[in-house]
Amino acid sequence: MTKSPEDALRSTLARVAPGTALRDGLERILRGRTGGLMVLGFDKTVDSICSGGFDINIDFSPTRLRELAKMDGAIVTDKDSGRILRAAVQLVPDPTIATQESGTRHRTAERVAVQTGFPVISVSQSMQTIAIYVQGLRHVLEGSQPVLAKANQALATLERYRARLDQVTGQLSSLEIEGIVTVRDVAVVLQRQEMVRRIRTEIDQYVLELGSDGRLLSLQLDELAAGLGPGSDVLLQDYSQRGTTPDALESTLSELRGLDSAELIDLTRISGILGCASHPDTLETTLIPKGYRLLAGVKALPRAVAARLVENFDDLQQLMAADIADLMHVDGIGEQRAKTVRENLSRVAETSLLEQFS
Repeated sequence: MTKSPEDALRSTLARVAPGTALRDGLERILRGRTGGLMVLGFDKTVDSICSGGFDINIDFSPTRLRELAKMDGAIVTDKDSGRILRAAVQLVPDPTIATQESGTRHRTAERVAVQTGFPVISVSQSMQTIAIYVQGLRHVLEGSQPVLAKANQALATLERYRARLDQVTGQLSSLEIEGIVTVRDVAVVLQRQEMVRRIRTEIDQYVLELGSDGRLLSLQLDELAAGLGPGSDVLLQDYSQRGTTPDALESTLSELRGLDSAELIDLTRISGILGCASHPDTLETTLIPKGYRLLAGVKALPRAVAARLVENFDDLQQLMAADIADLMHVDGIGEQRAKTVRENLSRVAETSLLEQFS
């Protein structure tokens, strides 16, 4: 399966993160102020655009990379950067490939990355920067301190957003028990879930960039992300008016994740994604939950069994009213599982009532 440009970039960032031999070599080139150009992969396409240079086929090491970069020309490694295959080669990519770069080395790097599909790294002698080109994307590597500063700011933001998400999720549970959920309530939870997801994705990239310097950051992220509960896909199963088939849910989820920052703030826009009218008045329309979200919180309850429960009881209110004997009529629900479901749903109801009157 072909990687998306974003996934390919993330994979490349992991390969050049602090603590790796490749990053060590790039830092040596940067300190030596010689500049450099590297292609991280070799096949017939790369071979066809290589001119001159030397076939060396030696084990990769940071010191060898630094010494070979002193020569004019590019360095070509194998796909895993375990061996240096060629050095001092001239790369002659297709000149018709569009590029936004101005310098010769950077223009070549972008074109080679697009033409071959392999990541290309350009170390600028004058700007003292390391740029990665992957399938049309460009990313400039930064030192650990600037990245850590951004990551810590993002963590603080995630902590605030996580607290708000927990609050609105708890409110939604209470409203579901009472049967008075509105489009606004669902839209707010979807909005907060997507905000948290985006911040987590941003921090994940910082962790990749930091490599061995990002261990503590990774632990903090894991702690903040623990116990988030069911995601947006399960919430859409409960409330989407556009169908709940896998294809329909995937389409709705993709539309939600495709919103820009301004659109995500607009609850009427999210209302439209749910399949309701994109109008302020629609936000007060009552919705009936099916029960997928609360059942997703029951440990050891397979999704297929949860789906049969929903199909059997139509909506959450009927499910909440069912006793153990009623639950056991559903295929895949034995006495023990029925007791677990009943206890979990009762606990949610009790917690909601305590929070409401506390």
